[in-house]
Amino acid sequence: MFTVDQGTLDAVSNASYYNPHEVLGGHFAQDDERTVTVRVLRPLASSVDIITEEGGKRVRHAAEHEHNGIFRATVPAIETHDGWGVPDYRVATTYENGKTLVEDDPYRYLPTVGDLDMYLFGEGRHERLWEALGARVMRYDDPMGSNDGTSGEQLVGTAFSVWAPNAHAVRVVGNFNGWDGRKHAMRELGSSGIWELFIPGVQAGEVYKYQILNANNEWVMKADPMERSHEVPPATGSIVVDSQFAWDDKTWMDHRKRTNPHDGPVSIYEVHAGSWKKGIKNYRELADQLVDYVAKEGFTHVEFMPLAEHPFAGSWGYQVTGYYAIDSRLGGPDDFKYLVEKFHEAGIGVIMDWVPAHFPKDAFALGRFDGTPLYEDPDPTRGEHPDWGTYIFNFGRNEVRNFLVANACFWLDEYHIDALRVDAVSSMLYLDYSRKPGQWHPNIYGGRENLEAIDFLKEANATAYKNNPGIMMIAEESTAYPGITAPTDQGGIGFGLKWNMGWMHDTLQYLHEQPINRKWHHNEITFSMVYAYSEHYVLPISHDEVVYGKGSLFGKMPGDDWQRYAGVRALFAYQWAHPGKKLSFMGNEIAQYGEWDHNGSVDWDALNWKEHRQIQHLVADLNAMYKAHPALWSQDFDPAGFQWQTSDDADHNTLSFVRIGAKGEQLVVVVNFSGEAWEDYQVPLTSGGRWREILTTDDEQYGGSGIHNGEFEADAGAYHSRDWSAKLTIPALGAVFLEPEN
Repeated sequence: MFTVDQGTLDAVSNASYYNPHEVLGGHFAQDDERTVTVRVLRPLASSVDIITEEGGKRVRHAAEHEHNGIFRATVPAIETHDGWGVPDYRVATTYENGKTLVEDDPYRYLPTVGDLDMYLFGEGRHERLWEALGARVMRYDDPMGSNDGTSGEQLVGTAFSVWAPNAHAVRVVGNFNGWDGRKHAMRELGSSGIWELFIPGVQAGEVYKYQILNANNEWVMKADPMERSHEVPPATGSIVVDSQFAWDDKTWMDHRKRTNPHDGPVSIYEVHAGSWKKGIKNYRELADQLVDYVAKEGFTHVEFMPLAEHPFAGSWGYQVTGYYAIDSRLGGPDDFKYLVEKFHEAGIGVIMDWVPAHFPKDAFALGRFDGTPLYEDPDPTRGEHPDWGTYIFNFGRNEVRNFLVANACFWLDEYHIDALRVDAVSSMLYLDYSRKPGQWHPNIYGGRENLEAIDFLKEANATAYKNNPGIMMIAEESTAYPGITAPTDQGGIGFGLKWNMGWMHDTLQYLHEQPINRKWHHNEITFSMVYAYSEHYVLPISHDEVVYGKGSLFGKMPGDDWQRYAGVRALFAYQWAHPGKKLSFMGNEIAQYGEWDHNGSVDWDALNWKEHRQIQHLVADLNAMYKAHPALWSQDFDPAGFQWQTSDDADHNTLSFVRIGAKGEQLVVVVNFSGEAWEDYQVPLTSGGRWREILTTDDEQYGGSGIHNGEFEADAGAYHSRDWSAKLTIPALGAVFLEPEN
């Protein structure tokens, strides 16, 4: 017999022992290798039998009650080619109500997390961490068949693994064990801090949590940090996932691998999935409507505000609890994959907001996960965000950094996401972000930079680009920190693109002024070109600018309704013409009256009025022109791609410049931000010959007054350092795009 001391038996029976597999399951008798002692924990059982297969027949071995719900039986070992082994078996448990349950024993299985997995995780280098931790459905061909012993069927179960290094014990609980964790205590795998258990019979769709005896000797219930799906909030359980989705976007993914998207046209439609349109119930319904709409409007990419699991809808997804789980409000993982695939079929890339800067304090989630500051920095001056009431990740800890770096790779790999927009990068870069003197401590060099967070960002970017060629990493960063989009091997942070928050702020501030006053603010509209090539920029008009009393894009414009519509048109034209990639939030493209409400919807009723349909039409045409003219995008990040024609005409509130493509393509753009049309306005041109106006925002089809310049000849003669010019009519609050015919 394999004997166990009373203290260990007591701990195992209470499911508080760090290594229950040491006692439970099959073990060779200490005095006879041909005899196996099988122990199982079955609280409230009236009797237990161990079923083996001997000589082609199933044999029951009655187990005796040993201690506090632990039953013990002795069965014969099986002879193998290299000695004696523990036989396959099933456990028949009869309860006081007379019902008998036959099932496999979790404690007869070897660990499902390998030594290499543990080593890489400990080093912070496991780039596919989701394949080692979390809940993973597994299938085996077992001699005794399925979980209940049905011959000829595969054995299906779920491997659970979770990192909780300071826990005294961890259990898996769910409907499958009546939320009684005594039956499914996990084992700790050495010094890795990883707890593991394979539970036969648990399949996709099961709700589960971890019950943790934490460092304070308190039993707490926690969702799985590596969950792949979650109950719809406010419920807090994790859900076992076994994806059945068969991707059919190989053409897109192969093209992605061969393409550098930073060098191409990028026009992004930013979307809050839950409030784009009322009545949409899930990601598949969203795909049926949103994909066609984005394609019709001509955007190259769609960007979703965070769709990782978050408990509070009012956070818009920016307070994440399930970093590896898709937001369950609109469906499961396969539903979202369907949405991504439909975008790819339409030739549209998918960007997702990613939030590694901080996480909420909800008790069921990451915070104080094992009773200690585990995911969060233990130093309160570094581990808590004073503005947002959230925890900040411990970027200096290998396992935490690995959790986040692998998460970036997870979305890009598993969900075929084409880019990640990384939220709140500024808050990560600086130790004194939103902190007063005395509320922060300098780094080891005496500076304010968060060195660990910076190293994390470099690693996340480098790893994402290495493992997923053709993707983009985009920083939302508002400071002058140098080298955000510089390569890591050149001392930069390694992002591909950065949001130009300065452009957004200055442009909207300028346009908020009455046209008559704009001459006094001319530097606000031209200042962006002073630093335009310091980083690789995206020009955003984002959700942050049309919420919380800031008004809609239409509402920001001064003047009467005609002037407002014209102002919106001029803004879009200026944005699309300016160096940098483009982003606009949903609802902007129809010039909706009201600001965004996450509980509502885009104001689609506005399209009952012609003026809003005309703005929508303009955006589609701007996107078509933009994509068709490399002058507008092929040298976005090269000063050779832009030249001022007139930048100092403050009296007329007018700008003119030329965009130049990598192969010499040229477009001259003139934007009049005044409330008057300028007749015989002399525009410098880059060459002689015939020119033509390829788009004017004043076209009647866009709601304008119908001023056109058509085709015209350039006049010889020096003007503003050019040898050619033309006298044109530039419409009030309008923009024109001019192209040479040669």
